[in-house]
Amino acid sequence: MSSSLDAILLLASWMYVSLAPYTKVEESFNLHATHDVLMYGVQPGSLHKYDHFVFPGAVPRTFIGSVTLAWLSQLVLRIGSVFGSFSDKLDVQVIVRLVLAAVNALGLSLLRRAISRRFGGPTSVLFVIMTCTQFHLLFWMGRTLPNMFALFPANVALYLLIDRAPNATRPSKPNVHRAIALLVFAAAVFRGELLLLLGPLVLQAIVRQYTSVSEVIKVGVIAGALSVTLTVAVDSYFWQRWPLWPELYGIYFNVVEGKSADWGVSPFHVYFTSHIPKLLLTAAPLSILGAVLDRRIRGLLVPYLAFLVLISGLGHKEWRFIIYVVPTFNLAAARGANWLLSRKKSTLFGRLSFLAVAGMLFLNCAATFLLARSSCANYPGGAALYAFNQLFASEQTVHVHISNLAAQTGASLFLHSHAPPFLPGMDVGHPTDWVYNKTENLTIEQLTASNHITHLIAEIPSLTDGAMQAWRPVAVVDGFDGWHLHTDVGQAFKEGLLEGVKSLANVLEMRRSEKLVILRRNT
Repeated sequence: MSSSLDAILLLASWMYVSLAPYTKVEESFNLHATHDVLMYGVQPGSLHKYDHFVFPGAVPRTFIGSVTLAWLSQLVLRIGSVFGSFSDKLDVQVIVRLVLAAVNALGLSLLRRAISRRFGGPTSVLFVIMTCTQFHLLFWMGRTLPNMFALFPANVALYLLIDRAPNATRPSKPNVHRAIALLVFAAAVFRGELLLLLGPLVLQAIVRQYTSVSEVIKVGVIAGALSVTLTVAVDSYFWQRWPLWPELYGIYFNVVEGKSADWGVSPFHVYFTSHIPKLLLTAAPLSILGAVLDRRIRGLLVPYLAFLVLISGLGHKEWRFIIYVVPTFNLAAARGANWLLSRKKSTLFGRLSFLAVAGMLFLNCAATFLLARSSCANYPGGAALYAFNQLFASEQTVHVHISNLAAQTGASLFLHSHAPPFLPGMDVGHPTDWVYNKTENLTIEQLTASNHITHLIAEIPSLTDGAMQAWRPVAVVDGFDGWHLHTDVGQAFKEGLLEGVKSLANVLEMRRSEKLVILRRNT
C-alpha cells in the first residue's frame, strides 16, 4: 500500500509532463541552462555558447539546480540511448522534466511516510488523494521554475519536523537542525523568500525548546557559509563574474530596489483571498477543520501562516512564491477529512460527513480537469515549433524566425530539433543547415526584407496585407482564450429531454483562437 501511494504521486506528476511537454518563458532560464550543460558540457571553452550570455534576463539565476538536474538526467539518457529510446531533442526535454518531477515526488513521498507514522495510515492516504485532486502542485513540480528546485529541500525539511512517533511531543534535535540547514541552503541558493518561512520555524523551535539559540546560530552560520560558498563558486564560474551570489543579487534587485513592482503590485490580502483558495481548492476549509481538531496540526501550521503574513508584505505576489505551504495545508485537510470519514455511518451526521468529503473531492477533480485542459492548450509556441519541425524535416536549408509570443509559450532550445548541438547518438539523419532565429522587436516588414529568412512563426495580429504578399501560410496554431458558460440549458430542455441532456454536456465551452501562423516565403 505504501509503495502504491508513492507511485500514484509519481505517476500523477509524470502524467502532467506528458500532457503538457512544452514550457513557458518563466521556466526558460533553468531549462536552457540544463540544455547547455547537457549539450556543451561544463568546460571553460564551452561557456561562451551558453544561452544565458545571449538572453541574460533581468537578474542572474543559480546554475546549481540546472547542473544537478542535467547530471541526473544524463544517467537516464545514457540508459535510454542503449535502447534507442530518444530520437529528438524534445524527448530530452521531456526526460529532464520527468526527472525533476520524480525528485519532487520523492520529497512528497518522504513527507507522506512521515504523516503515516505520526498521524496514521488513513491520513496519509487522504494526503495523497488531496494532493492528486489539486492542480498546481503536481502540474508545476516538473517545471524548471526556481521555486520547484527549492520545493524538494523545503518538503524534506517538513518531513524532518513531522517524522516522529504519534505520542512524541517534539521532533528530535538533530532533525530540527537538519531542517534548518536545508531551509538555509534553499533560501541562499534557490529562493530567498524561504527566509520568511525559516524565521518563524526557528522562532517556534526556540520557544518550544526544540533547540537553543546558540545551536541555531551555529547551524545557521555553518549551513549559510557552505551554501554561499557553493553558490558563489559555481555561479561565478558559469556567469563569468566574480564574485556573484545570484539570490542575493535578486533580493537586492526585487526587494531593496523594488523592481519586482514592475511586474505588478497586489493588495496585502491576495494570498489569503485568491492564491491559497486556488492552490488548495476544497482542502482550504478542510484544513481549518483539521487545525481546530488537532493541536499537532495547529503547531505545524503556525510558522506557515506566519510565512504567508510576512510574504504578504511584499507588493508583487504570485502563487508560486507560496507553493511550499501546500503540503502542510494538505496534511491539515487530510486530518480534517479523516475525522469526517471516521464518523459512524449509522448516524445522519456520519452519512452527511461522508457525502461532504466525497463532494469536495469531486469538486477538486472537476476544477483540476478544467485547469488541466486550459493549461495544456496554453503553449501555442511549443505546438507551432514542433509542427514546423515535422512539416519541413526533409528540407536541408531553413532559416526560421520565431516570434516573441512563440518564444514565450514553448519554443525552447530543446525544440531546435534540426540544428546543433546534438547529444551523441542523436545527430544522425538531421538536416545540417537550419537556423532558429529569435531576434526580438522585428516587424513583419523587416523580416520580409531579410532575404535569408525562409520561414516565419509569426503572431497573427502582426501580419499586414502588404507583407503577406511575400509569404504563404502553411499552418495555423490556436491557443486557449477562456471558458464560456452556456446559460440556455433551460431552453434546451423545453425542446425535449434528449436535447436538454446534450446541452448539459456542453454547458461549459473552451474558447480558442488562432495565435500563431507558420509562413513560408514565396519563391
